[in-house]
Amino acid sequence: MMVRSRIRNAALLFGIVALALGWPAQAKDRWISAWGTAQQLAPMPPPRMPPRPAGETRPAPPPPSGPSPVLPTPERLNDQTVRMIVRPTIGGSMLRIQFSNASGGEPVRIGRAGIAKSAGKSAIVAGTSRALSFSGQGAVTIQPGAVAISDPVALDVAAFELLAVSIHVPDDTAVNTLHPLGLRTTYVAKGERTGDAALPGAETNRSYFWLTGVAVHADAKAGTIVAFGDSITDGYGTTPDTGRAWPDLLADRLQKDASTRNLSVVNMGISGNRVRRDGAGLSALARFDRDVLARPGVRWVILLEGINDINFAAIPGIPASEAVTAEDLIAAYVQFIDRAHLHGIKVMGATIAPTEGTWLYSEKTEALRQAVNRWIRTSGRFDALVDFDAALRDPARPARLNPPFNPGDHVHPNDAGNAAMAEVIDIARFARD
Repeated sequence: MMVRSRIRNAALLFGIVALALGWPAQAKDRWISAWGTAQQLAPMPPPRMPPRPAGETRPAPPPPSGPSPVLPTPERLNDQTVRMIVRPTIGGSMLRIQFSNASGGEPVRIGRAGIAKSAGKSAIVAGTSRALSFSGQGAVTIQPGAVAISDPVALDVAAFELLAVSIHVPDDTAVNTLHPLGLRTTYVAKGERTGDAALPGAETNRSYFWLTGVAVHADAKAGTIVAFGDSITDGYGTTPDTGRAWPDLLADRLQKDASTRNLSVVNMGISGNRVRRDGAGLSALARFDRDVLARPGVRWVILLEGINDINFAAIPGIPASEAVTAEDLIAAYVQFIDRAHLHGIKVMGATIAPTEGTWLYSEKTEALRQAVNRWIRTSGRFDALVDFDAALRDPARPARLNPPFNPGDHVHPNDAGNAAMAEVIDIARFARD
């Protein structure tokens, strides 16, 4: 009896001390995602239109205006420094950086890593360079399928202030995990130059190598919105180095409104991604845990996926196993919603935009898109809705993109189209939660 009494007294004393010190730890040590990107297997072949079947009479789609935003990347690195530019969507004074070897293949050793404020191109702002450590060590080896998170580093950063993350890869290493459509110029230079003020003569591309996230220390009111989707979310049709993808523009709106200034947006789009099957990256169902549920501080996810499932299934000669129905996609959406709700995350469903003008378009693909959109609008399963279809379609011909939003490929909205997407999102819905 006396022993039980002592245990109760000790527990009570521990609780009093914990309250006095501000425990539990998660209340003191709370982080949210300020920037992120979804990684996939590399090297990635350039996108190609499937061969046209014999007897096909519909005109081939015109090429997109301008060069592809996806630039060639090195297949291997060896004693090279990679400097990548990121744009956090919320400010903070303490940062943590996350790297991932999600696609595996072989361990990746980062000999040294650092972060600094960007001064434009490959240059960094004097006096802002900070070396990164991992569990107190300056180097880190990331095993296949694993992630590595840096120790906290002090650096006052405002929302949208560009940061330069530099890593030195000392060994001959295959580039198996990257994000090919980074839409920010990346610099690759010979040798260990993570602390250099600039990298003149460096090779350039637009990929993020193993870099998957930047987290900031935040208060209890802060949270993250994940934009989860395919190339339209990834920003394929937008101007590089300008932050014109709709998730970037949504973040701009949130920061201008006092009621939503505590919210960040991270872009988890992968060009070519499908809901139910692997292709460009793991399927959306397979990567949802990694790219949404495992991100710190997530409160909302905006789900825009499905057009690639519809179009890929329309390729002539595609195996029957690739077929998709509206019921297939709806069942997958319910899985996203249920899995998010288990983690206290709300889901905003987004309707699929039109694609008439691509040679894969047909009455069948359009009927499938309409059936899926009808369910998104009317099922009541989502916590909120954004009607991207209504925002982007041509009023005179609703099965195609509005001409001012069409860059020429009939699929990917341009800068103006992405602005229309960001504008139609009801940000007041986020402020209420």
